[in-house]
Amino acid sequence: MNKLSPSEFRKQIAAVDSASGWPTFVISNHDIVRSYDRYGDGQHNDEIAKLMGALYLTLRGTPIMYYGEEIGMKTTTPTRKEDVKDPVGRVGWPKEKGRDGERTPMQWDESDNAGFSKTSPWLPVPPTAKTHNVLDESKDPNSVLSFYKKVLKLRHTSKALMDGQYVPLNENDQNVLSYLRVYKDQAVLVALNMSGAEQKVNFEMSKHGFASTKSLAATGKSSAKGDVVTLEPYGVFIAQLAK
Repeated sequence: MNKLSPSEFRKQIAAVDSASGWPTFVISNHDIVRSYDRYGDGQHNDEIAKLMGALYLTLRGTPIMYYGEEIGMKTTTPTRKEDVKDPVGRVGWPKEKGRDGERTPMQWDESDNAGFSKTSPWLPVPPTAKTHNVLDESKDPNSVLSFYKKVLKLRHTSKALMDGQYVPLNENDQNVLSYLRVYKDQAVLVALNMSGAEQKVNFEMSKHGFASTKSLAATGKSSAKGDVVTLEPYGVFIAQLAK
């Protein structure tokens, strides 16, 4: 999946979830362009990075997190053949530039070599280490890293997110991907706006046996009033439901 499409994600999730096993979800790895670039629009990349984090960290199954996703690392493709280390890029240049761009050093801080090494690393540190690194993002409550930490904490403290059933909602919505994670009498609502416009969604929770929602995590000003959830562009809203 290389685009933000609720309908396509529903198909993928449904297929995996119905396979009578324990799912595994991956949005990036060392062989493909980083998710920050594949899904980003060049303007809301940090918001989209949080959205994708909320998706694969709240689904039923095991998420596999490629290093750097949690801080919004981007692909930094070599611009000269002599800088290419990957054999694929050396043979295929310039049509094929190889996989170095998604394998650059982890960006820990703004020091030399992004705190990755005291000597020159195998691949160069991208300029974005100055804007996206662990140290700076740890201090910013609105950073991609802070959001990942919040959702990961929820994942490890909520029985619904750990072991709950996946229940899709509003399956005809072309802008918002939403679902419940239900475990016994507990439930968590996840709503993900995959569009660049504000969305308002009435989930009519009473039809599912729930009377109220309590926000657990949200981006920007995304919020709920009664059954209606308002989502900012590329907004996330995760809530605990009560009977």
